[in-house]
Amino acid sequence: MSREQKWPDALWIVRHGQSAANVARDAAEAAGEEVIKLDVQRDIDVPLSEFGEQQAAALGCWFGQMPAEQRPQVILTSTYMRSRRTAEIALAAAGIARGDITFITDERLREKEFGILDRLTKAGIRAKYPEQAAFRDAIGKFYHRPPGGESWCDVILRLRSVIDTITRDYRRERVLIVAHSVVVLCFRYLLERMSEEQILKIDHEQDVANCAVTSYEFDPHLGRHGRLALRRYNFVAPLEAEGAPVTTKKDVPVAPK
Repeated sequence: MSREQKWPDALWIVRHGQSAANVARDAAEAAGEEVIKLDVQRDIDVPLSEFGEQQAAALGCWFGQMPAEQRPQVILTSTYMRSRRTAEIALAAAGIARGDITFITDERLREKEFGILDRLTKAGIRAKYPEQAAFRDAIGKFYHRPPGGESWCDVILRLRSVIDTITRDYRRERVLIVAHSVVVLCFRYLLERMSEEQILKIDHEQDVANCAVTSYEFDPHLGRHGRLALRRYNFVAPLEAEGAPVTTKKDVPVAPK
């Protein structure tokens, strides 16, 4: 067993609250439309919906009910507005002063980039880019990289460096990450040393809910040197306890007009 712990004591990974893009996607798919209509040009600027703000506040209340010695000490958030606002609202609802915590935005935690497929529903992708739909069907989402976009493997590559940062700078601390659904799943793939088949099975069985909590605790008895052990996945009790809606729709990136 290692004499020096390299991992945080606790790690929470949370998907942002429901966004305006989630709502717009629902409307577009219900109407059978090919393009998702939004008022913003950049995916980074998509705001939370009213429900998303409620979810973020409920999450913060859950953290606020913890003893001070168990609450997050470090918050790492995607640079995207919907993630940053989720973290800010949760922090305020928890009663944690900004000056009492390390709060960092990190572009490596951003949403998976969809390239030319931005703002398209599944029907839109098949209509406008049938060759991409066929290619994705053939090799699967884990390896498919649309022109101008990313595969899951690309997301995993940047998250490997995030883990390096966490183990270097935040060992023995309590870290909260606020990001996106694919990021949550790719962290699980890395931290639990999964295969492609294992993580895609989890993705297929259940969407990551908005503001759902995935949590790990350091266990010194795992492996040769100790590592993080999964304690909760897709945990939505904090939302239910505060009467906030539980929503699960996937994110929808937005391409410039």
